[in-house]
Parts: sequence; C-alpha cells; structure tokens
Amino acid sequence: MPSAAELRFDPLDPEQRANPYPVYARLRRERPVYYAPALDLWVVTRHADVLAVLKDDQTFSSRNALRSSPHEPPPEVRAALADGWPGMPIIVDSDPPLHTRIRRPITKAFTPRRVAELEPRIAAIAAELIDGFAADGEADVVERFAWPLPLRVMGELIGVAADDLSWVHERSRDWLGLFQDTGTLEERVERARGTVAFQRYFVELTEARAREPRDDLVSALVAAAAEEEEPLSIAELAGVPLDLIVAGHVTVTRAIGSALVVLLAHPDLLAELRSDLSIVPAAVEELLRLESPAQGLFREATRDVELGGVELPRGARLMVHFGAANRDEEVFGADAERFDPRREELGKHVAFGKGIHFCVGAPLARLELRIALPLLLERLPGLRRANDEPLAYDPIFFARGLARLRLAWDA
Repeated sequence: MPSAAELRFDPLDPEQRANPYPVYARLRRERPVYYAPALDLWVVTRHADVLAVLKDDQTFSSRNALRSSPHEPPPEVRAALADGWPGMPIIVDSDPPLHTRIRRPITKAFTPRRVAELEPRIAAIAAELIDGFAADGEADVVERFAWPLPLRVMGELIGVAADDLSWVHERSRDWLGLFQDTGTLEERVERARGTVAFQRYFVELTEARAREPRDDLVSALVAAAAEEEEPLSIAELAGVPLDLIVAGHVTVTRAIGSALVVLLAHPDLLAELRSDLSIVPAAVEELLRLESPAQGLFREATRDVELGGVELPRGARLMVHFGAANRDEEVFGADAERFDPRREELGKHVAFGKGIHFCVGAPLARLELRIALPLLLERLPGLRRANDEPLAYDPIFFARGLARLRLAWDA
C-alpha cells in the first residue's frame, strides 16, 4: 500500500482543481477510504461505500455537511457571526428529527407541479439572456448565462426582488466561503458580516410573507409549516430559502459550464444532440455523472464503525465523494471516464446524493439543464472555445465549476 505521503488529496490545489480524476481513480483502487491527515478527513471514493454512508443517517451525522475545515472559525469570525443567527439550521446539515421538520414543509410547498409550471418561464429567461449576447460572437458564458439563468429562476420562485439578485449572489459567495479555511482574516470577517446580512434578508422576507402571503415559495413554506404539530420558528424557516437559492443557482451554474466543456470535447455527440433532442435527458444525466457540481459533502461518525474494511472512530469526519463514486468502474464499467449518454447505468449516479438528504431541487435543476443546453446549441451555431487558455475553476473545496468560460460562435 502506498504511504500517505505518496497519496495526496487536496481539492484546492490548482493541479487537482484542473483535473482531479486521476487522483480519484487512484484512491478508488488503492485506498477507497483514505485518511488525509492535513485535513483530518476520511475521503470515501467507491460507489458502494458512498451509498452505505448516505443511506445510514444514524451512524453518519450530517452535522457540518458543508464544512471542509476541521477547525473552528477564528474568534473574530465567530464574533461577527454572533450578530446574526449562528445556529440557523439548513436542511443539508440537519439530522432527524429537525431534518424531518424542515423537509416536510419543503415537500408540501416545492411540489412537482410547481416545478413543471416553471418550464415556460425558464425558457423565456434563457432566450432573453441569449438575446443579450448572441450577436456579439463571443462572451463569457458563465457570467452572461450560467449564473443569471438559475439565479433569476430561483429568485422568482422564492420571491426575491429582481433588484436584489446581484446582492444575493455576492452574499451566497460569502456564505459558501465561510465553510473553508481560505483568505485573510479580514476577508473571512467580511464573509461573516455578509452572511449575517444574508440571514437577516431571509428572516425579514419570511416575516413579511407570514404577514402578507404572496404566490411564491416562501409564502407556501410558511403556510405548510403552520400546519405542523411543532411549527418551525421564523429563523428555522428562513434557512430554507437561503439554502435553496444558494444550492439552486450555484449547482446549475456549475453544471452548465462543465456540460459545455464536455460537449465541445465531443463534436460528434454535440452534433447528434443538436439533431436529436430525444437524447437530451439522458445526456444531462451523463453530464451530471461525469462532472458532478457538488463533488461531495461531509459526515461525522456517531459511533465506531467499519467502512470499506477500515475502522473509523466515533467522531471521524468523512467526505462522501460523489465525483469519485460517479466514475467507479465497478458500477459504470471500464469506460466510466467516457461520455456516453446511452450508458445503461445512468440511474445509479449520485450527483444529487441519496437517502434522506437527496437534493430537493433535483427536478428543477434537471429541467433547467434540459432547457438551457439545447437552446444554447441552437442559438449559438459553431460554438467553440474562444481561446486556448487553461480552464479556470472556482477554488471551492467540495464543488467543481468554472469561474469563467469564454466561448465564440458564428454570429
């Protein structure tokens, strides 16, 4: 077995950000449950082990499911956060029974019908955005399309004013940045202050909808929560739209950028996708498998447990790695690294998680991708990379997505 020094897992390393998949493959082969001492983290990379963790919420707590750092924030950061709601729960890092109390109103409010009714509006927003740059022949598609499309969709769904969306986007970055040890102390304190302002915004929005309901998701959540035996507090409710708007636009943004890169690398399949829209749903699933926007989330062992032949102590921190599990040759075949929308095992990918924490926004994300990708290909003929600069990926520990993607086309 290789030593820990020979195997290194570091998602913030520029080389691994550019192409993490050789590291994932080696971990699956040699140390599928691998301890990264610098991170105090057990990295779980095989599909079977990832599923075992995700489906056992009693043994593997979701507490701090987004926190990559093993350290408490510095005192200055904690002091800034104390001005808000430091304990504001979000569904992704809640365990039962609180998780059940939060998820039940979401399920009642965020219905398949509500999602399906969004289809014409998603198409209209996508078309409007493309109208804004199609004649230019070149653009950063992440900035001009991949960010604003899901942000506007989620904003309208939740009930966020259009003029507030840019601010919400920046506060989303503050909130996500708090979960990893990066940046100067001053930058981290600013993120904490931005997060408090973000929390306050959604507390005030939730309070406003409790007083005067509208036809939006927050109003539906307030009404659904009021029917519960143990109603959620305003702060507990406010964590739901905060979580949804971050996850709902960041994830789809990353998926759009990554999908375009994969498709442009396969011109034969790109041409087929243009000519045969019936394969779009399967192509979306395969793109999510190959380039999972959320590369993984974190769990904590509630007891001593064996996983993949490794003894883990109570309190051990784990990263269940969706991105690695989705390329497991034992599940997806020897060609698991290849883009193949006709792959029989597509339904086994874990890009949206599994178990009680399966992503509540998965149907909406799929719908947005099924609308956005064909429309981009139709409206931007001859789509191609505008330059040969290396792809620039955002330095987010548990996510994979492009900071920018400059493309050109035949205007």
